[in-house]
Amino acid sequence: MSVGKLLAQTCHCAEAYWTRRLREQYSLSEDGNAYEVQVTIPKDIFEQYVCGIFTKTVCEARNKNHLLKAKAIAEELGLIEGEHYGLIYDKCLTELEPEEEDGTTLTGMWFCPLPDEQAHAISKKFHLYV
Repeated sequence: MSVGKLLAQTCHCAEAYWTRRLREQYSLSEDGNAYEVQVTIPKDIFEQYVCGIFTKTVCEARNKNHLLKAKAIAEELGLIEGEHYGLIYDKCLTELEPEEEDGTTLTGMWFCPLPDEQAHAISKKFHLYV
């Protein structure tokens, strides 16, 4: 991936946790000109991540199978897909070639804010992206 594509995919990973929460509870306003969203955020996540400093880590996966290793580790830790982590697929409209039957390619994985112990259990199998 080019640097720009890599950055875009990283941004998709970073925002996926929050946009997932927004899509869970929304309604159209009475005048139809806006969406109203009510989101419940766990107290520790709000205080540490929204109002504080929560460490973000970007790790490099060598290929699709290496990325799926992170998914396997997450599942071994009891994390639930769609709640604690999710996979990011590119629609292959620019520079990537489809690898999946639906015409997409797996490019990344997001995680909700995790305790250090869980985050390290996953990230220790990967190199920090440099």
